[in-house]
Amino acid sequence: MTYAIVKTGGKQYRVEQGQTLLVERLPVGDGESVNLQPLLFVDGSSVVDGEDLAKVSVEARVVAHERGPKLRVVKFKPKRGYKRRTGHRQELTRIEVVSLGLASGRSSRSSRSTPAPVAADAPAEPAAATPTEAATTPTEEAQNGS
Repeated sequence: MTYAIVKTGGKQYRVEQGQTLLVERLPVGDGESVNLQPLLFVDGSSVVDGEDLAKVSVEARVVAHERGPKLRVVKFKPKRGYKRRTGHRQELTRIEVVSLGLASGRSSRSSRSTPAPVAADAPAEPAAATPTEAATTPTEEAQNGS
């Protein structure tokens, strides 16, 4: 059994391939595809989460844009003549999950491993330059103060 937990519109959904669901309005046209952000991927007994989610891809196709049911909001204060009635209809998008699975993550791994040595080298250079700057700073302050 393969499924994923995805996040869209501030909510989380459990999706499987071929499933249709209503989510908050997405800025995508009808028939176009959209990639959903995975939070967890389960394929049988293996579970993928954390940093390994970069390898997971969840693609959905926009079926239609719809509006939810009308919600009526009534405010009433007795003996004061105060009555207000408003309504709200949520903008929704119906999507169908087209593909769900692991993508080849070799290119993303090589790009991730490259910055680590560079980040380790960068702090060493300013630390070596700091004593020379500290030696010149008091003399400049003395000249400016006189």
